[in-house]
Amino acid sequence: MPIYLVAYDLNNPGQNYERITQTLKGFAHCHAQGSVWFVEAKGPTTALRDALAAVLDANDKLFVDEVSGAWAGKSMPVCGKWLNDRGL
Repeated sequence: MPIYLVAYDLNNPGQNYERITQTLKGFAHCHAQGSVWFVEAKGPTTALRDALAAVLDANDKLFVDEVSGAWAGKSMPVCGKWLNDRGL
């Protein structure tokens, strides 16, 4: 199943972090940092984007990208292992 990197920036007025974090926690995931998550999900990138966009305000920012095996990180032992365990 594909692994996606999800990054978001919540802007005023709502800033409802609970809705986005609960939605992300509904997937197999690793919370990498602040508003950056790795998520394992079926379907194309646009399907995950649409599912997450449904719990965001219209002015919030969202980025979703499929992670390839050519990733690099620093000081991320938990998510690095999580990605490696999934063959990335």
